[in-house]
This record gives sequence, structure tokens and C-alpha cells, in this order.
Amino acid sequence: MKVSRKTEYGLRAMVALASMAGVDRTVPLREVAEAEAIPEQFLDQIMAKLRRGGFVTSVRGAGGGYQLSRPPEAISIGALVRLLEGSLSPIACVTEDAGMSPESLCDLYEGCHTRSVWMRVAAAVTNALDALTLADVMLNDVPLHV
Repeated sequence: MKVSRKTEYGLRAMVALASMAGVDRTVPLREVAEAEAIPEQFLDQIMAKLRRGGFVTSVRGAGGGYQLSRPPEAISIGALVRLLEGSLSPIACVTEDAGMSPESLCDLYEGCHTRSVWMRVAAAVTNALDALTLADVMLNDVPLHV
């Protein structure tokens, strides 16, 4: 699974927000962009998606900016990555998209001998990311074996 820049920057921005302010105060977008060396326009798009997804709140005007919508312990890395990245599945036939059936995505679905490999990979990635919170990442307390 290759993670997009959007997801990489989104996670870094969330860690920066949590470190700078948490749920207590807002941080201007420019401060987060500068702290994490993320292009401000791209970060603005990412933060809009995070706001729509319920991970952050925003305040406009003087003293405005972004803050976490809940404590870092309550923010799942798996949910964050799914919002920014979409499916965590490494291949279409094991997609977690409720609107698509695996059979409709692959002609070889019925007799495929490798699908079980991709199902295991998808389960491992999902379980690993769902076991982590933003607080774990902030504390650099991410176990190598979950």
C-alpha cells in the first residue's frame, strides 16, 4: 500500500495541531503549514476534508484557525487514513467499499488463488492502523508488532 501525500500531510498536520493546541485553542493554518513544511494551499484542502470528516473544527476571523474536535486519544489513525486515502485495501477485489462487490471488480474473483493473500494484507493494515490513536503517534509510542 502506498500512502498519498494528502494522507502523509494530513497525519503530520494532525500531530502538529495536537502538539500546538489540542482541543483547547485554535492554530492558524499558516503556522501548521510552516511547522510541517506543507504547502499552505494543499494543507487548506486537506484541513477542509478533515473538518468535514469531524476530525477538526475551524474558527474564522482574527484569532481563528483549526483545532482538534476531540482529544488525541479519541482519534483513530485508521479512521483518519480511511477519510484521506479511501479504502485501505491493497487491491480492488478486497475493497471495503460497501457500494462495490468484489465480483464486479474482478473477472477472476471466483477461482482466484491469490485473493486470500490480499485479504490478509488488508486485514493486517486495517488492524494495525485501527489499533493506533493520534496520542500514540504523538508520544512516538507506535509498537512494531500490534
